[in-house]
Amino acid sequence: MKNLFKFLLLVLVLSAGVSLLYDYQLRRGHLSFTSPTRPEKYTLADTPPVASKEIASLAALSNERRKLVASVIPSVVSVKTTKRVPRQYGLDPFDFFRGNLRPYRNPGDEALIQNSLGSGVIVTKEGHIITNNHVVDHVDEIEVQLSDGRTRRARLIGADAELDLAVLKIDEPGVKPLKLGDSDAVQAGDFVLAVGNPFGFEETVTEGIISSKGRPNRIDGFGDYLQTDAAINPGNSGGPLINLAGEVIGINTAIISRSGTSSGIGFAIPSNTVRMALETLLKKGRIIRGYLGIETTGVQPGQVTARNTSGVPVVAVMPNSPAADAKIQHGDIIQKFDGHEVHNIAELRRLVSQTELDKKVDVEVKRGGKEVTLSTKLKEQPANYQLARAIPPNEPGQEGPSLPDQSDADQPNESSGGSALDSIQVRDLTPQLAQRLAIPPGVRGVVVTQVASDIAGGQIRAGDVIEAINQEPVNSVQDYQQAIQSLDPGQPQVLSVCRQRTRSFVVVQPR
Repeated sequence: MKNLFKFLLLVLVLSAGVSLLYDYQLRRGHLSFTSPTRPEKYTLADTPPVASKEIASLAALSNERRKLVASVIPSVVSVKTTKRVPRQYGLDPFDFFRGNLRPYRNPGDEALIQNSLGSGVIVTKEGHIITNNHVVDHVDEIEVQLSDGRTRRARLIGADAELDLAVLKIDEPGVKPLKLGDSDAVQAGDFVLAVGNPFGFEETVTEGIISSKGRPNRIDGFGDYLQTDAAINPGNSGGPLINLAGEVIGINTAIISRSGTSSGIGFAIPSNTVRMALETLLKKGRIIRGYLGIETTGVQPGQVTARNTSGVPVVAVMPNSPAADAKIQHGDIIQKFDGHEVHNIAELRRLVSQTELDKKVDVEVKRGGKEVTLSTKLKEQPANYQLARAIPPNEPGQEGPSLPDQSDADQPNESSGGSALDSIQVRDLTPQLAQRLAIPPGVRGVVVTQVASDIAGGQIRAGDVIEAINQEPVNSVQDYQQAIQSLDPGQPQVLSVCRQRTRSFVVVQPR
């Protein structure tokens, strides 16, 4: 024990000595962890490799670009959304021993907050903001961050899923709106800027050109796209495409990419379409779609008109449509609409979309080698117009009612039951039709081709698949007709309905 004490005392004395020696050397400056070096001589370049007078035009271009960017940045906002999702609790057998029964918790007590980012642009002095519908669709809260960092709660004024546009509003005096330019005047090769918040990086500006115009919108035939090579990435959605005057000529909405990031192919909704949507949403609360009511196809070789220009050939005319009122016929080639030459269906569709409803317009067609001028007034497009067009006519030998462009389209299903279901016209569901209507595999039933708007409060529309009536399966038109003949017309009927990938029950009340 005495030896151990001596050993510990020796260690303590040695440690104290080493510590004092280290402190002494450090104070004298004799202790260094790096090898001593001499100062290095260096000389920085003091002149640029190119004189400014030799690149005066490029310097002027850079200064002009700065002014352009600085003028539009204050009008571009970041759109931040919040969606609350109830937590899903699973059953843990050990909770019985802990006295913590999670399945019996109220799901509303806790929620997962999902945040997403997008862009927008202020277009009115009152604080209206244009963005994409998919940025603000099915969210609980919308917040807008201005370029100076201020955040404001935004209200959703209106939206259209097919056009993918939404209008927001913030109550903030003194905001700076950007002017909506004329997208019809845009040409391939025009210089453009894309402004937005890709990946959450605010006030990001990319530049490029208009690569092409008139690219088809595969979701909504209402308007075509502008194509640009300006970099558009996630978070740019809803941001503006800007021309040299600082005007908005498009709203960035989509890209084509295998990686999910910019590959140089981006699409924007033209500003003229945006203007029309904005005005109708603010005035009517929804987008008013005018329509002519024709079916068409591309001009075939040999169908070139006498003036050596293309046109829009008419292959079918929808009953009770503006085209039918104008006496447009199968085989006509539409050359002019409201005084504007028409070269293809994209131009005709754009002209129709920008024409006021109930305005008298002249339609010039080529008929039998002669030019004929007809007149009509545009009407609002029916709610089920696009779905009805997606349903093809019956194949030869197939039973079921025809589409509205057939002579018996206005005739109800033959039945003596007197049920409200008599006014619903149906046809058999084929695999091809199921694919067109995005119906999941395994669904069996009949497809609604025409229905009165007052049936079930408008809950049934063209394109819906009726799978069962009062829990009795309906697999064909014959099944449907037999089912409605056996119904009590004084009782409500319960329909099992599939609309794309959504299934629901619809109650049809007696007349």
